[in-house]
Parts: sequence; structure tokens; C-alpha cells
Amino acid sequence: MNLTGMPDMTDTTMRAVRLHSYGPPENLVLEVVPRPTPREGEVLVRVHAVGVNPFDWKLRKGLIQGLARFTPPLTLGVDLAGVVEEVGPGVVDLQPGQAVYGGGNATYAEYAISRPGDLAPKPEKLTFEQAAAVPTGARTAWSALITAAELRSGQTLLVHGAAGGVGIYAVQLGKWRGARVVGTASSSNVDFVRSLGADTAIDYRSTAFESVVSEVDVVLDTIGGETQARSWQVLRPGGILVTTVGRPDEEQARQRGVRASTVPREAVGAVMRQISALIDSGDVVPVVQRVFALEEVAAAHALSETGHGRGRIVLRVRG
Repeated sequence: MNLTGMPDMTDTTMRAVRLHSYGPPENLVLEVVPRPTPREGEVLVRVHAVGVNPFDWKLRKGLIQGLARFTPPLTLGVDLAGVVEEVGPGVVDLQPGQAVYGGGNATYAEYAISRPGDLAPKPEKLTFEQAAAVPTGARTAWSALITAAELRSGQTLLVHGAAGGVGIYAVQLGKWRGARVVGTASSSNVDFVRSLGADTAIDYRSTAFESVVSEVDVVLDTIGGETQARSWQVLRPGGILVTTVGRPDEEQARQRGVRASTVPREAVGAVMRQISALIDSGDVVPVVQRVFALEEVAAAHALSETGHGRGRIVLRVRG
């Protein structure tokens, strides 16, 4: 044992954040565990930074037990940025030493398993912390707007939660696509949303968006509940509402002559390569709300759970 009370590290172990039971952020504990070994078709990534997603704290609290199986102890995390450490048999398109970002399994750790199809080369202009802030938010926005809604130039896009981890990319993708972008946010984030490229930013606390917006082609709903219920009336006939939370009200959509969709699932790596090109061109810029050390994971979750801030919270695994 070392002075921190944790077992000494070896070449076959690593530090990982583990959850033994549902509950508050303090239930996340940093432990020394065996380092995984990549099997056929898998990649072992030496993790440098991890994105903290709302899905993570919802899983920690037991709010989505029907969507995700929990067999304790569990290591959370689906986003990562790091360097390929080792490849399993059959992997030919990635090599050890290559800097990558994208999706993985149990990424709140010093090493994580991924698959080549879930990774893309990390844009050289990004730090690992910036890169870790991209995957879930950017690919969710891409799949919602480009794949599901087929957003086109000249259309009007309304983004709810425009300063959040998905919203920041939705605003930027909307402008890149040539749409007129309207974003809702708190008063403290209105100017920030405009800086992302939104043509109009609405303080949702002081202004009912439906009183100032109409004939919208695409609504991206990252809030759900009452916000989603009020959004149907601003859509033009034939418009579409895409939601990232739950399932949309299909009956409401039918009655109003509009469409409804959840975010389609797509190959992570393929979408990340599209996003990388936009990062390289300057059309998409990641936003990091705050960086925490891996051992500060409880504080990171507590902040994420507030639902406030700009962009993505990141855990730094390696300096």
C-alpha cells in the first residue's frame, strides 16, 4: 500500500473510478484495478481525458435503470481522448502511438477498451481535454440535425439548451449548414450562444420562446417535458422535432401535421471524422466548461448534475 491508501501500481494495473451502488457523487471511488487486455477487433487506449455526460450521473443515481444494466462495481464513461496503447488481433487501421478520440467502454480510467469503428484520429489543433469534450455532444447534434432532420440552408432551427453539451454543437452545425439558428438559454448564457453563431438567443426565464418564434423547420429538444410540449406549436407544417430525451409525443406530431424523431444511432467513428473536418476548418469549436482531475470526479458529477454552465465538463486523467 502507498501513502494514499491505494495499492501500489504495477504494469498490469491501473486507476479507475468505480461505482459500487447507486447514490450521490461520493459513491464514485478511485481504485486500483486490473488493466484490460484488448481482444480480437478491440483497441486499448491510454486515456488522457474523459468527457462527463449527463447520462453518467443519471446512471450513477439510478435514474435510468431500464436503459442500462448495472452490475457492480461499474466504471462509468463513454467518451475519451487518448493514445492507442495496444491493438487486438484483426485491427489494422489503428496503430500504437496514434492519438485518437471518440467512444469507449468504462472510460473513467487510465486505460479503456474501444473498437476501431468508435474512434477517429484526434484533430491536431485540439488538446486532449478539448477533444474529450467533443464526441457525445457533437455526434448527437450531427445525427439529430444532419441525419434525422436533414437540415438545409435557409431553414429555421430552434435549439433548446443551446449552451449545453449538445446545444453548442447544434448551433454551430446549424450555421455551417446555412440555417437561421435560434437558441434558448439562461440569461447568463445568451451572449455566449450568440457568440457561437446563433442569429437569435432567447432567455427562457424571461421570454416564452413560442411568443417570439414561429414557422420553425427543425426543433432540437435537449430539455423534454414542458419545453417539448410547448415546441409543437412553433413548427411549420411538415417540420420536425428531434429530441435527445425520452420519446417524442407521436400523437401530438400527427395532430399538428409535423414529424417527430429521436436521435438515430450511427457509427461513431464515421461521424467523428465528419466533425474532425469541421474542427480543422474552424466551423466547429469545442467548448470546455471546466476540467477536473480524475480524483475530483465527485465534484465533476455534482457540477454536471446542476444542469448549468457552458459546454462539456472534462476529467483529466493524465497531465
